[in-house]
Amino acid sequence: MRNWRWGFLYLAFLLGIEAQRTERISGSAGDVLEDDPVGRLKVFVYELPSKYNKKILQKDPRCLSHMFAAEIYMHRFLLSSAVRTLNPEEADWFYTPVYTTCDLTPNGLPLPFKSPRMMRSAIQLIASNWPYWNRTEGADHFFIVPHDFAACFHYQEEKAIGRGILPLLQRATLVQTFGQRNHVCLKDGSITIPPYAPPQKMQSHFIPPDIPRSIFVYFRGLFYDVGNDPEGGYYARGARAAVWENFKDNPLFDISTEHPTTYYEDMQRAIFCLCPLGWAPWSPRLVEAVIFGCIPVIIADDIVLPFADAIPWEEIGVFVDEKDVPNLDTILTSIPPEEILRKQRLLANPSMKQAMLFPQPAQPGDAFHQILNGLARKLPHDRSVYLRPGEKILNWTAGPVGDLKPW
Repeated sequence: MRNWRWGFLYLAFLLGIEAQRTERISGSAGDVLEDDPVGRLKVFVYELPSKYNKKILQKDPRCLSHMFAAEIYMHRFLLSSAVRTLNPEEADWFYTPVYTTCDLTPNGLPLPFKSPRMMRSAIQLIASNWPYWNRTEGADHFFIVPHDFAACFHYQEEKAIGRGILPLLQRATLVQTFGQRNHVCLKDGSITIPPYAPPQKMQSHFIPPDIPRSIFVYFRGLFYDVGNDPEGGYYARGARAAVWENFKDNPLFDISTEHPTTYYEDMQRAIFCLCPLGWAPWSPRLVEAVIFGCIPVIIADDIVLPFADAIPWEEIGVFVDEKDVPNLDTILTSIPPEEILRKQRLLANPSMKQAMLFPQPAQPGDAFHQILNGLARKLPHDRSVYLRPGEKILNWTAGPVGDLKPW
């Protein structure tokens, strides 16, 4: 009886959507920032020894395609960007290109254990060879820290919280994928960005826009991380486990741990794509859902979303509290078809999709330019960021003893 009831609801829903299907790909958001940051700021890029960036990448080219690759592509972008200045005296911002997430395990997971030593070494270098760090202790510097818990530099939340943000970065602006309100690893003034998802790879999987969305809810990924959370319940704070336990036999939910070769095509055939937290609040599914016009169902309490001043997340997504996961079926089937169509029209806006990507070469309005817009909006720097002669704020010897070892 239960399956019959869901099947009936599903059919009724699809008939309603199919009747208005031509509307699904029309319209525009009108809210996506399209500011041109060029002319509003100048960035000086420190030239560091290649051991901090290029040699690390040469050792493991896989870093070019993993979800933390924004640190690499932002470096490349800035080297040829119109906002770059070769005169540090006229710079508004200073950028230190350190690839802190390019130490990968055999299965491609980043190990951030050396990252604090590496970052400390780079800061010591720029502080010794240029005068600009010392006059503000980094307040006019920004760093790309795209790991799960950003500059806390640990992949497990409990240990990341215990470490805290690297003390030397306390005055700098952090450009980070991690964003969760009231969390010690989210620094005030940080610029939250999307994780990296390969643009060319996704674009090669586009299907004709008139193919109907015949999947109601779609998800592919882990529900339990047995290797790192053998007792269960800690990974994703139990939210993914709750999805599986409640909906594995529900015909409205196409969910599995298997990752098919048609994954991108399937997302384009789906109405809703689940975007639950994992070890961190975000995942690349957020980017993929926007690119493929699948309404993101965001399950991550207190998440801070990328470019929130540019992308109307409340309008394009559905937010479900982690405690309400057992009611996902009721929540999603209660959304009126006209609201779904409105969200789909907003998602169809090309500018919104562009803002989530780091394309090669860069394009107007893309994630690179959204980062620059974020930096430009922080200008001019308040005079209070400049230290008085002899004044010190940061403690160079703070933090775990292991972080103080030379890199």
